[in-house]
Amino acid sequence: MSKVELDLDLLRTFIDVVDAGSFSGAASRAFRSQAAVTQRVQRLEQVLQQPLFMKVGRRKVLTENGTRLLDYARRIMALHDEACASLTGSTEAGEIRLGAPEDTAEAMLPALLRRFTRTFPSVRVVIHVARSSFLMQGLNQGHIDIAISTIDDKSHPRVHLRSTPTVWLASADFKFARYQPLRLVLQEEPSLYRRLALDALHEAKVPSRIAHVSGSLVGVLAAVRAGLGVTARSIQALDPSMRVLGAAEGLPAFADVNLYAYLSLRSSRRAASMLFESLKDNYPQA
Repeated sequence: MSKVELDLDLLRTFIDVVDAGSFSGAASRAFRSQAAVTQRVQRLEQVLQQPLFMKVGRRKVLTENGTRLLDYARRIMALHDEACASLTGSTEAGEIRLGAPEDTAEAMLPALLRRFTRTFPSVRVVIHVARSSFLMQGLNQGHIDIAISTIDDKSHPRVHLRSTPTVWLASADFKFARYQPLRLVLQEEPSLYRRLALDALHEAKVPSRIAHVSGSLVGVLAAVRAGLGVTARSIQALDPSMRVLGAAEGLPAFADVNLYAYLSLRSSRRAASMLFESLKDNYPQA
């Protein structure tokens, strides 16, 4: 029998799938596509020559061997992270001021922070949640060390984290009236998605009117779920209470929105530089 060697990255992906409860949830946590997560688990199964998941109804659950591997995988990764912290990060302390938009803070920050604190447990991370334009102002003024933002700004060191589809979102029972102006739910200025929606409708010559404006993403999505109108937003905002509108309703498509992590040129915090470098390692640029 040939020697089996377990890849740590594959083990971590396996753990992410179990903890997230699905392949799609693990993809969101790890900032990868669902296909990439599936391929990694399949590679782990090929190495072990055993299935780790089986289909039960519409869900995938652990096989007996998958359950056995999970215990080992958690112990292996805990020991790995402990070794990294002991050798490279245990003496590092301080604070990082990290900024992220509302929709990104919930979707991406948990996985990012989990990975960083495993290696640098003594570093305190202070999180600022705001719109991208305000975060970039804070970055320029030195009030934020690292900002996650949709704004394309080449004047700061940056890492491209992902590209996300933008879609038209409406409530699940929204009545679309093709021959009436499209009712819009928008965030107040400044807002990238507000501009994308208005520019796309103007270019496609689709009549519209602003039915509701909110200062927060929570307010926008609440108004959409209430059926007050439609909005343009990242596909990640979609949940079972909403549906996607598009070409069938005569609505224009959007280009993907890029998400970047920026390092402030005015930050002198070593911990911020280390977090930024770890992002560069995890998201190699094309």
